[in-house]
Amino acid sequence: MEPVSIGARLASSVVVPLVKKLFVVDGPGAGLVDRPVRISQLVSFRGEKRTLSDSDLHKVAEELVDRAAQSTGVSERLASYEQRAVVNAVTHSLSSLGHIDMDDVQAVRLGYLELSRLLRSRNKAATLGLSSDAVLLHASVVDTACLHILHFFTTRSTFVPRTLVEQSRRIEELSSKIDVLIMRSPSPADGGFEERYARYISKKHGKLTIFGLDLSESSASWPLDAAYLSLQATETVVGEVPLVLPAEKVLAGRDRVLLRGVAGSGKTTLVQWLAVSAVRNDLDERLLYLHGLVPFVLPLRSLTRNGARLPAPDEFLASVGCPIAHAQPAGWYDRVLTAGRGLMLVDGIDEMPEGEREEARIWLKDLIASYPRNRWLVTSRPSAVREHWLAEEGFSELDLSPMSRDDIAAFVERWHRAAGSADAYGKELLYAIRAKQELARLATNPLMCALICALHRDRRGYLPDGRKELYDAALSMLLSRRDRERGVYKAGDMRIGETHQVQLIQKLAYWLIRNGRSEMDKRDVLDLLSQALTAMPRVAEQGTVKQVYQHLLVRSGLLIEPIEGTMQFIHRTFQDYLGARAAVESLDFDFLGSNAHLDQWEDVVRMAVAHARPAERTRLLTSLVERGDSSADIRHRLHLLAAVCLDDATELDPLVRSEVQRRAGELIPPRTIAQARGLADVGPVVLELLQGPEGITSDEAYFTVLTAVRVGTDAAISVLARFRAVDDLRVRAELALAWSRFDTDRYAEEVIAHLQEDDFYFVVSSSRELKALRRFGGRSLVKIASSISPEDIKRYCVADRLVELCIAADLRCSWEWLGDFPRLTRLTLETSLPEIDVTSLRQVFSLRTLRLPVGTRVVGAERLSPGLEIVFGPDRTGE
Repeated sequence: MEPVSIGARLASSVVVPLVKKLFVVDGPGAGLVDRPVRISQLVSFRGEKRTLSDSDLHKVAEELVDRAAQSTGVSERLASYEQRAVVNAVTHSLSSLGHIDMDDVQAVRLGYLELSRLLRSRNKAATLGLSSDAVLLHASVVDTACLHILHFFTTRSTFVPRTLVEQSRRIEELSSKIDVLIMRSPSPADGGFEERYARYISKKHGKLTIFGLDLSESSASWPLDAAYLSLQATETVVGEVPLVLPAEKVLAGRDRVLLRGVAGSGKTTLVQWLAVSAVRNDLDERLLYLHGLVPFVLPLRSLTRNGARLPAPDEFLASVGCPIAHAQPAGWYDRVLTAGRGLMLVDGIDEMPEGEREEARIWLKDLIASYPRNRWLVTSRPSAVREHWLAEEGFSELDLSPMSRDDIAAFVERWHRAAGSADAYGKELLYAIRAKQELARLATNPLMCALICALHRDRRGYLPDGRKELYDAALSMLLSRRDRERGVYKAGDMRIGETHQVQLIQKLAYWLIRNGRSEMDKRDVLDLLSQALTAMPRVAEQGTVKQVYQHLLVRSGLLIEPIEGTMQFIHRTFQDYLGARAAVESLDFDFLGSNAHLDQWEDVVRMAVAHARPAERTRLLTSLVERGDSSADIRHRLHLLAAVCLDDATELDPLVRSEVQRRAGELIPPRTIAQARGLADVGPVVLELLQGPEGITSDEAYFTVLTAVRVGTDAAISVLARFRAVDDLRVRAELALAWSRFDTDRYAEEVIAHLQEDDFYFVVSSSRELKALRRFGGRSLVKIASSISPEDIKRYCVADRLVELCIAADLRCSWEWLGDFPRLTRLTLETSLPEIDVTSLRQVFSLRTLRLPVGTRVVGAERLSPGLEIVFGPDRTGE
């Protein structure tokens, strides 16, 4: 048991009446007292004002201990004599209030934990010989009592509030947080099961499979703590400056979020991270908001396998194959969700057939109506659901951002360190990614970045060009070279060549795509393989259908069984790639074209264009253009898809290419976020078509900039430079925010140096960017978006120009160094730390406003200048 787990269960409604009995009631005229009062003069169990007898004091202690012991179930583990001993110990600790040489002001400054330690230290013998549970119970009860004692002091009319405003606020906040923790604590009947469930979540989701690591001597799985890379999410609201925040904090200030991200962008990894974090006892400070929440990981591909209906809450665990589902106490799910303790992680709306998504929306709506107080994260590919799909249910919509240059560098370094080849290949690959724009564009999500790392290492530094070539090489590496080069095969082993493996696996992929599924029942797998093997006698003669399937499952590296009896691809991208190959070999171009408007088929169509021969590409792309021309409701989607396919069409009739580009040009300039996303997916070719800033509206200018930024290669810099003089705040803020995605010096010279600096922060993510900014005279509003040292901030920020500084990183430092900036009037600390000591800001005489996140505890505020205003809440300026 942890101390907080006991103290948290002593609610304010129980403790406050008991605490009040310990002190005398203020009489008439007490409000005239203008100085602190000795605690020994306030207690009601000694002196002239004694109203509480020793027996009464013992009863107060007894009630506190009984309540704590019963609510946690600890009474069942304590012998009766030990609980009586704890009551005696608490009585002695509380009685020490009448003997300490301290006034109420000093006590509040000391803090409740230190006061508790002081009281307990005066009679250490009271707990000698007791069990650890008993000692912990004593400490926790006294801790909680001291918290409310100090709160009681701050509410007395004789207390001098002007000297202790921040301490009073902090204690009241702690008191309210304890009540919140009570609501998030399981009942004694549920505690045992929740401990089992937490262990299950940690084991089930605590490792991350990283593509390519199974080719080395290392394990194919990484501990999530080591593998997780914190990416960014962006909330774009028309008419407002975009808000950017770490992806793991999307639920920190929001109860309901729809998070969009392309295939391989890390949506499922984020779901795993949040689930595992919620059940940890030692939460990272960034994730304290998850404390006490119970995660329900609900991958829709699993929930709807074989056409199953979406589950009711009591079926959540069974529907995802949780082996302890049968052990959940009766009504447990209802108690959890009614109390608002649920962390609902619904992963993969896009993995449901499009015709079933409205049913999923109704399912979500009904669940939220029944249990409105929980936190919800729903993930999807960008085009799977329309804008504002869940807006009526109060969902915010955010996009998972592509990996920045720094993110890519961090991922490459970690991957090679895990593979044991950081020095040999890691630095060489980073150089190649930065030198080749096409490679850099492909590496902007974790899946593709891992694939590139694996191929680069496997091929000793050689990388193929283009996405199709990368996947072809990856399949070859997985299906044949790995086992052959590692000497896996032994005499008598089944040997299935690469070509035959591809033929078999792509049939499984195409079945999944045609049926709108991401998982396949093992019986269907065996039936399909049985039919295929009739045309492959050399493979069929090596073993039974089950043995062939087992070989593919173990050796290919492409298939997994998430639960017994169910098969899926290791990642949806490989399914789409192989399914597209099967479609082309079957000459199913009409079928591809007729389904191209469905988002689940977008990547399949695109990869089919890559697999097809020139005449077949012409046929497929022409059908997309003509179908789009005749279908107003899906015209934009089909024409954009055709344009995206150009990137994979290595050889194409110039007239067809021209027609596709002309249709895409009609969608320019983009007028919505969805159109900006779609155009960015077209790739660098769209940069040649982007217009402006002349002749377009401010909204169109903003979405055009958003498109070019999302394309992400340095070829976009010349387009973005055209918009550097646009007055619209959103455009300037987006241009400043995008710096880290491009070459530092070139972007600084062509874009950053020319931006007007009014009303928004210049965002810097490295010391190199800060140094570049200094070359152009510095800026008056600067946002530090990474852990740049105070020394570098002082070195590169122009002292007589800096007026507002935002630090969006957890710099664990004192703040007197800010005194070197004589014009600094406003400081914003976007910290995830629960507590900030601002005492050293008293030396920053120019400061007038300090902005902190809601809920941050402030230490030392009473020592600051009266002219410094402390404000709590988000600041969207220049985000």
